[in-house]
Amino acid sequence: MARFGWTRKWLAIGLAGLAGSGLFAAEPWGQWRGPRHDGTSTQERIPLKWSVNENLLWKVDLPGPGYSTPVVWDNNIFLTCTQGQELMLLCIGTNGQEKWREIIGKGNANARVDEGNSASASPCTDGKHVWSFVGSGDLHCHTVDGKRVWSKNLQKDYGKFNIQFGMHSTPLLHEGRLYLQLLHTGNQWVISLDAETGKEIWKVNRPSDGKDECPHSYASPTICPKSDKNPEAYLITHGNDYAIGHSLNDGSELWRVTSLNPKEKYNNTLRFVASPVASGGLVVVPTAKNGQVVAIKPEAKGTFGPGSSNEVWRKPSNTPDVPSPLVLDGLVYLCREDGRLICLDAATGEEKYQERTTPGRFRASPVSVAGHILVTNRDKGTVTVVKAGPKFEKVAENTLPDILAASPAISGPRVYLRGVKTLWCVGEVTR
Repeated sequence: MARFGWTRKWLAIGLAGLAGSGLFAAEPWGQWRGPRHDGTSTQERIPLKWSVNENLLWKVDLPGPGYSTPVVWDNNIFLTCTQGQELMLLCIGTNGQEKWREIIGKGNANARVDEGNSASASPCTDGKHVWSFVGSGDLHCHTVDGKRVWSKNLQKDYGKFNIQFGMHSTPLLHEGRLYLQLLHTGNQWVISLDAETGKEIWKVNRPSDGKDECPHSYASPTICPKSDKNPEAYLITHGNDYAIGHSLNDGSELWRVTSLNPKEKYNNTLRFVASPVASGGLVVVPTAKNGQVVAIKPEAKGTFGPGSSNEVWRKPSNTPDVPSPLVLDGLVYLCREDGRLICLDAATGEEKYQERTTPGRFRASPVSVAGHILVTNRDKGTVTVVKAGPKFEKVAENTLPDILAASPAISGPRVYLRGVKTLWCVGEVTR
């Protein structure tokens, strides 16, 4: 902001104030992967180019590092971070002013030096409450104005986490319930809680024959929405060698896809980090370490593997290791950890292109907005804007001086980028 001319600066502040007042109608981004759990935004216009000197509405320095994606509803932005050994939940207005903060846990632990910390799971909100979960096992519900409604520690309730790099799985909010997968060497629980009270609705053990590091899952659950072929929405969990569909009513198993870690060439360190996505009449299941990607029919039933009629296609390699897949307009986008963007035909798995965006580490999941795909380079702080479609067309490379490990959040004509040091708000600045 300091480099803007005075006219541009005050216009930026004015735009921030208008959006903060609720004048702009904005689709909420209430969860890690957005309102449809699939990384897609219905916003029709955003700035395609930005920097510290262009289309930056505001920035807010954070108390300490964190890796969770911010969530946005109305005039509020929520995100977690650390401050020394304290784990924090922050509420920042869409005008860039902090509203409140609260300690939600203690005892930070870094993952693989700089890959994450105990503030890596993203919060979720319905506009009335916000739920936050941190690596200490503390799960909280607050009102959006900061009043604590309930708290519980999941390590006390479901057993101590025995997971090499810490618990980073993000809770899922759906129709008044929270769903969590707690998959580690100690236990394999999938749980459903009443979001308003925190009371357990059901818990199920998730059996597996995985071994060594494979029970450690860093993925997050997702929802497969109901459709003509799939009359009831259901939960998908991912880890310990399998992706599994569960009934929302009682957690019972609807389907299980096998051979994600084939027994004949078993990888004892194949922990899953990227999460599945259910969108466009397809469930896309990633694995890890350049392994398989499997496309499944949403109406799948039973236990099945390669060659099953429940599968649409199975790609033997080029899985995203950390970023989760994106499905849009009959195409599947996979972002590899080295910045390669892969585009596949959703119906056949045929590769349309495989192109490098920028060199570096990629940890954020791609999102789609206004006919474009946003792909985020962690180390360089660069978001590459790629035109959606079967041909690779790079539109812009936008760099901010920060580490961007969290996925972008989009609400209204704005992109919220959570860096390790700073929360950035990008939007069109007009003269």
